[in-house]
Amino acid sequence: MTHRIALIPGDGIGIPVTEAALRVMEASGADIATESLPWSCDHYLQHGRMMPEDGIETLRRFDAILLGAVGWPARVPDAVSLHGLLLPIRKAFVQYANIRPHRLLPGVEGPLKTRDFDILCIRENTEGEYSGAGGRVHQGTPDEVAVETSIFTRAGVERILRFGFEQARARRGLLASVTKSNAQRHSMVFWDEVTDQIAAEYPDVTVTRYHIDAMCARMVMAPETLDVVVASNLFGDILTDLGAAIQGGLGFAASANIDPTRRNPSMFEPVHGSAPDIADKGIANPMATFWSAAMMLEHLGQTAPAARIMAALEAATGRGIGTRPGRDTTDAITTAVLAHLED
Repeated sequence: MTHRIALIPGDGIGIPVTEAALRVMEASGADIATESLPWSCDHYLQHGRMMPEDGIETLRRFDAILLGAVGWPARVPDAVSLHGLLLPIRKAFVQYANIRPHRLLPGVEGPLKTRDFDILCIRENTEGEYSGAGGRVHQGTPDEVAVETSIFTRAGVERILRFGFEQARARRGLLASVTKSNAQRHSMVFWDEVTDQIAAEYPDVTVTRYHIDAMCARMVMAPETLDVVVASNLFGDILTDLGAAIQGGLGFAASANIDPTRRNPSMFEPVHGSAPDIADKGIANPMATFWSAAMMLEHLGQTAPAARIMAALEAATGRGIGTRPGRDTTDAITTAVLAHLED
């Protein structure tokens, strides 16, 4: 079956890496029909909105979304671009599971002594610390107050933990639940309690609790001991940037925003931002976008094209292509991956 894919190249390097990913998907034999949507900071400056008023309904017609990168802080504040596009899509389509794989591709040198790690980070994606609840009063005065309220619902915590347990069951049977319950005695103690309750349903999965600071240390000192890591929106955001660092940099960090019920389209994107400083230099690494595209095809059931993309990606890095930031151009990396796909 042909899957309809919405492409949102966005800003900066998001545009060339999305173009490169489309070429790679087509060469992989993926059965897709794509439509590019020009939603971006430029769109905001022209229309006062990051996407049209009916943007969510437009996206609802697609089977999946491939996003390049959004943001251009010198033109539009990040709080505007983020809350005007990315977060509304995640929430409207109940993409509550953010999935980010962290492992070293062949030929890529990470900063750690070991290469022997394969971590899947599962980040709660629709509530928690990024719920947007709060406000500011007495702005600009000495009495100004800012309140940001984290929202943790039982339904939200249960579903992300259960999703994590299912992933662990399909992998090595290890799950790490990350909180800061020694300091946050309401929301994080609640998370710990729900973890214990869900764990009873998965006797075949070994569960370990970590505080966020201890988990950061473990990801550096003993990443090979980790399998599936589940964390809240904020903690997951922090841990996955650390995960990107130990796997060689943001140029290799892929992600998926999933609605596990499949009632809504899921969205796939590289973790890196729009990188305005290199936007016009032609040196953006498209590999994270290729990996994200492979995750998208896998999610859609197009497993053979997804496997071909990953095999081509690993063959290219195994030859040293794209393994060092800025050394190879976007076109050179794309050409190398396409060459393996066309063999």
